[in-house]
Amino acid sequence: MPPSTILDPTTLDLTTVVADVNAIEAVNPHRHGMRMLDAIVFVDREQHLIAGYRDCRDDEFWVKGHMPGFPIFPGVLMCEAAAQMASYYFITHGFNLPNYLGLGGIEEARFRAPVYPGDRLVLIGKGQKVDRRKTVFDIQGFVGATMAFHLVIIGMPIHGPAPKLHSAPAEAIVV
Repeated sequence: MPPSTILDPTTLDLTTVVADVNAIEAVNPHRHGMRMLDAIVFVDREQHLIAGYRDCRDDEFWVKGHMPGFPIFPGVLMCEAAAQMASYYFITHGFNLPNYLGLGGIEEARFRAPVYPGDRLVLIGKGQKVDRRKTVFDIQGFVGATMAFHLVIIGMPIHGPAPKLHSAPAEAIVV
C-alpha cells in the first residue's frame, strides 16, 4: 500500500517557478544528462517541504536503451532526481558544506508506476531531518495524480574539488 501523500500534487501551481534550470545549476553541480530537475515550484521552510519537476523527453540518453521500443524512465534516475531536490533544499537552506551534499543512502524505495518520455514527473519532498551532518527527506514522485515512486533519501556532506557552478542572482536561489 502506498504511503499517504506528503502534498497533493494536483494542488501545486506548476506554472509558478521558484527556481528555474539556471537557479538550480547555480546551487547543484549536476550538468548535461545528469541534471534531473527542471524547476522548483514550491518551498515551505517552516514545514521543510519542497516540490519540483522533471520533464522526461524523448531525446534523452536513456530512451534508446531503457528499453528499446518501450522506453521507461529508469528508477535509479528517479532516485537521482529526488537526491538533487533534497540537495537543492539543503544548500539553499543556508548550510555551509565542505563542497557537496552527497548521496548517503536510499531507504524504503518503491516504484509504483512507469514514467515515459513526454511525462512530467512531479517530485514532492518533506525533510524529516535537515542538519549539517545528515539530511533525511521523504520524497514522492507523481505523474498527474498517480504516485510513481516513493523513498527516503539520505544526504551527507562530502569533501571534493570546489564545484564549478553557474552564477545566478541571489534572489534566484533564495527561497
